[in-house]
Amino acid sequence: MKVLLVNGSPHKEGCTHRALVEVAHTLEENGINAEIFWIGAKPVGGCVACGGCSTKGACVFDDVVNEFRQKAAEADGFIFGAPVHYAHAAGSLLAFMDRLFYSNGRAGEPNVFKFKPAAAVVSARRGGTTAALDDIQKFFTISQMPIVSSRYWNNVHGNTADEVEQDAEGLWTMRQLGRNMAWMLSCIEAARAAGIELPAEEAGTQTNFIH
Repeated sequence: MKVLLVNGSPHKEGCTHRALVEVAHTLEENGINAEIFWIGAKPVGGCVACGGCSTKGACVFDDVVNEFRQKAAEADGFIFGAPVHYAHAAGSLLAFMDRLFYSNGRAGEPNVFKFKPAAAVVSARRGGTTAALDDIQKFFTISQMPIVSSRYWNNVHGNTADEVEQDAEGLWTMRQLGRNMAWMLSCIEAARAAGIELPAEEAGTQTNFIH
């Protein structure tokens, strides 16, 4: 089993990376392969709602978004991490996720996210962490992804990776998140082995509240 951890910070080895490393080490200790995927320092453009992904089978902007979706098809779980900017998750990660999740939902099979567990991790100097967590977790709830929690909100504090190193509670929270993710994946694997099927789905109807 494998978990992809997304570093949505422009700093490759900054505070967000330090938090994800703690989760990754714990996953590995519990028999889960872990890979940290950095979205890079270049600005990531957001979705322009062109609908081209429904015919191309991928986002029309062929960049890090399509690269990640290919990797995601082979992953069993996900952790998306970002720093807090102005009390919300960093814009680059949100733009990345906008295009990633929108194109995944319209590009046809495989759906690389449905029924795969996910978690959000954020880092901040001081405030805005819970709002940033909410930013990220909304992508999971619309995509039928079980959300994995820890024993506190999944955040670390510090202005540098060295300062995050001093956040004993934050790193403890990351380790518990890793253990919880490993347990969730093991439960899903056991259910699959026992022949428990995924939930049935009915064809939905979209309604616009303008008549």
